[in-house]
Amino acid sequence: MRPLDRRHLIGLETLPVSEIRALLDGARDHAAWLEGGAVKGDSLRARLVLLGFFESSTRTRVSFEAAAKRLSADTITLGSAGSSLDKGESLLDTAWTLESIGADCLIVRHPRSGAPADLARRLSRMALVNGGDGSREHPTQALLDLFTMVRHGLEPEGLRVAVIGDVTHSRVARSNLYALTALGATVAVCGPATMIPAGLEQLARRPGRVEVVERLDDALAGAAAVIVLRLQRERQEQGLLPSLSEYARLYQITPERLAHASPGALVLHPGPMNRGVEIDSRVADGPRSVIREQVTAGMAVRCAVLERACGVGAWADGGPRREAALQEAGR
Repeated sequence: MRPLDRRHLIGLETLPVSEIRALLDGARDHAAWLEGGAVKGDSLRARLVLLGFFESSTRTRVSFEAAAKRLSADTITLGSAGSSLDKGESLLDTAWTLESIGADCLIVRHPRSGAPADLARRLSRMALVNGGDGSREHPTQALLDLFTMVRHGLEPEGLRVAVIGDVTHSRVARSNLYALTALGATVAVCGPATMIPAGLEQLARRPGRVEVVERLDDALAGAAAVIVLRLQRERQEQGLLPSLSEYARLYQITPERLAHASPGALVLHPGPMNRGVEIDSRVADGPRSVIREQVTAGMAVRCAVLERACGVGAWADGGPRREAALQEAGR
C-alpha cells in the first residue's frame, strides 16, 4: 500500500498537480458510475471510515457518509458532544483510540486551523482527510468546484475565475486559490477591504496567479466562472461590515452584475446560501447556476478521495492512477 503520508489529504497548498488531476479523473469515473444508476460498489468493503465532525456540518458530512456507504464501507459518525472529548480527552488521544480499533480513514472537520495536519503527523496507519479546518482549507470543496467547472468544459489553464466575498475567513476560498492557480488559472478576488487579507497574491501556485480587484464589475469582467462565498452574518457584529444591506449593494451577485462576466459564465456557491445578501435568487436559481450540480459532484469527488485514502481501486499498488501520480511527482 502507498505510504501513509501520501494517503492523507490535508490541503491543496502543496498537493502535486498530478494528484489533483488524478483525483479529478477518479471523480469523473465515479460520476459516470453513479449517474449510470449504480446502487453500490465494493471498493471499500470491510473498510471502516470514521466521520469526526467537531464543527457543525450538513453537506460535507452527509456527502462523505453517502460516498463511503455507496462504496460499501462501514461508517461511524463522531462528534465532541457525548464523546470522550466532552470529558476532557485530547483530540490526539481520541484519534489514537480510533486508530487502535482498526479504522482505515478518519474524516476531520475542526474549528481550529491546522488541527487535521497536527493529527496526521502523529498517526501510524489510519489515513486522515480534512473536511474543513478553521479558516485554513477545505480541499474536497475546492476539488468538487473544479470538477464541476471541468465537466462544463472549463479547463483551468488560462481560465479567469472570480471569487467574491469574505476571503479572510473562507477555507473554501483558500483551497480554490491553491487548486485553480496550480492548474494555470487566474483568480480575481473581490470583497470588502476588511475581508481581503494582505499578501493574498502570494498564495498563488505557479503557473497561475491571483489578482485582488477593488470593484466588483472589474473582477467579474471576462470571468468564465464566479465562486460566491457565503457571508457569515457574525462579521457584521465584529465591525467588519457596516450592514448587510451595504454588503448586498456593493457585492451581491445579481443578473445585472453577472452580465459583466463572460457569456454563459458559471455561478458556484459552497452553501448554505444567504439569498438576498451575497447572491440574488434570480442568479441562484437561474440558468448559469451550477450550485445543485456541485452537491452531486461532491459525491463523486469524495468517492475518489476515500479510495485514495484507503489505497484501493485506481490507487492500489500497481494501479495506473497511482503510478502516474508518483512518476510525475518524481517519486
